[in-house]
Amino acid sequence: MTGNTKDQTLRWYGRRRGHKLRPGRRALMNTLLPRLRLELPPAGGTLDLAGAFESSVSDVWLEVGFGAGEHLAAQARARPDIGFIGCEPFVNGVAGLLSRIESEGLTNVRVFDDDARKLLPRLPEASISRIYALFTDPWPKKRHHRRRFISDETVGELARALADGGELRLASDHGGYVEWMLERVARHPDFSWPAPGKRDWTDPPADWVGTRYEHKAKKQGLKPVYLRFLRRPRNS
Repeated sequence: MTGNTKDQTLRWYGRRRGHKLRPGRRALMNTLLPRLRLELPPAGGTLDLAGAFESSVSDVWLEVGFGAGEHLAAQARARPDIGFIGCEPFVNGVAGLLSRIESEGLTNVRVFDDDARKLLPRLPEASISRIYALFTDPWPKKRHHRRRFISDETVGELARALADGGELRLASDHGGYVEWMLERVARHPDFSWPAPGKRDWTDPPADWVGTRYEHKAKKQGLKPVYLRFLRRPRNS
């Protein structure tokens, strides 16, 4: 995978691999993943989203850190007219998504099996209609806060990639990280936060798809928070 100097200096702090993959999933990593993998263009290049999917799609949505892939697969199944890009460096998570894609016959999903921060600068401006970053690692220790996915830099890249009126959906069960995300996105001039009442962040969106991680958090008595931001029009 070709990248620029910044790509090569980004450091990933999470796990890359967990338990040994079962033979079936290991086979999918060797056969299905190469067909669905998004490759970065040469340094300075922009990804060709129009040619990324087998058939034409009305919009493209992006999920950062899709975990085991249950949310991404469910959204892709419900919206076959949308092209979905999933970013996940964790090998076992990628294998889990591939298994769902194969078993459900999904044709509208592409995979970037690396750090999403490498992909964001290569997306065409205003090319994505919705971005999910759900329950990304909160890195709770103060000395690790710089590792959090949501930062002033990534918020700027998200705003650049989102189309006018596009949605940024965030979720977390860690109060400190919720405040961190809200502060950084709300202060960015390209985003608005349409949340007139408490239920706008305590209740999930109507088309929400729960995940195993979310279910586990609720069993532990944690209360997830759901944040939805809109990309302001560029000519406003």
